Amino acid sequence: MATDAPPPSKTEDRLPSTAEFEEVQKSAEFAELRRSHRSFAFPLTIAFIVWYLLYVLLSNYAGDFMGTKVAGNINVALVLGLAQFLTTFLIAWWYSRHAAAKLDPKAQAIKSRMENGE
Repeated sequence: MATDAPPPSKTEDRLPSTAEFEEVQKSAEFAELRRSHRSFAFPLTIAFIVWYLLYVLLSNYAGDFMGTKVAGNINVALVLGLAQFLTTFLIAWWYSRHAAAKLDPKAQAIKSRMENGE
């Protein structure tokens, strides 16, 4: 019949319980995953916020410096403003490489074990 739902896939057969989630959360493997994420994300976040605030402060309080011509009508403010965009994309790219290499394999291993009831 067309309205029958398809049979559940293997991962839908078994859903981990709350107790299993809590057990995994307390495991050394999960702690390592969390540490790996935090050791990358926190320092980069702090560095970017400092970089952004420096740009804002320079824009507000160092107008002469920010107005310094670099080439033609391009000044320091424009260069640093464009550098903000560049660093945003670089951080996103760097994080995606870090996640693919370090975080995703660990997370996938934890997920597979939970789905298989190990």
